Amino acid sequence: MSTKYKATTTEDAYFITLTIVGWVDVFTRLNQKYIITDSLRHCQQNKGLEIYAYCIMSNHIHLFCKATNGFILSNVIRDFKKFTSKKIIQTIIDEPESRREWLLNYFQKSCEHLKRDQHFKVWQDGYHAEHIYSNSFIKQKIEYIHNNPVKEKIVTLPEDYYFSSARNYADLESELEIVLLELF
Repeated sequence: MSTKYKATTTEDAYFITLTIVGWVDVFTRLNQKYIITDSLRHCQQNKGLEIYAYCIMSNHIHLFCKATNGFILSNVIRDFKKFTSKKIIQTIIDEPESRREWLLNYFQKSCEHLKRDQHFKVWQDGYHAEHIYSNSFIKQKIEYIHNNPVKEKIVTLPEDYYFSSARNYADLESELEIVLLELF
């Protein structure tokens, strides 16, 4: 597998995008968004993940982050995706979901071509990691992350979207603590 868009180092920051297979809208319910924030928090506390910016959209997640304390970001993301896949499927099964049958069927069919024994595939392979290399690139990527909900006309202002670090940078109540950068 190519390492062109993989975060295989430690202590380097990356802009990454994690996408649901088929761009299916999974994060339209609070319970699914909380799976992501709880899992990111766990990675922060136990796997050396430092997050500088994030946004949870309906079918993908943007992160500007790095792994610290000897952890490798590709391993952290691998574990995050594996854990959240199971939790997302279990939540679809256990909690009210009008699209339950359709979602489970879609995620089941998404892994039929795989050689490994797998019952559901939630995340697309990879995560398109882009190495952060300059202050202007950092600013560009953070603005991109924060403006995603604005571009999609979910909110008018980036800081109005609750599941985004734009709230942290605006010094508003937020779901997830991050490391604020002094670039603005």
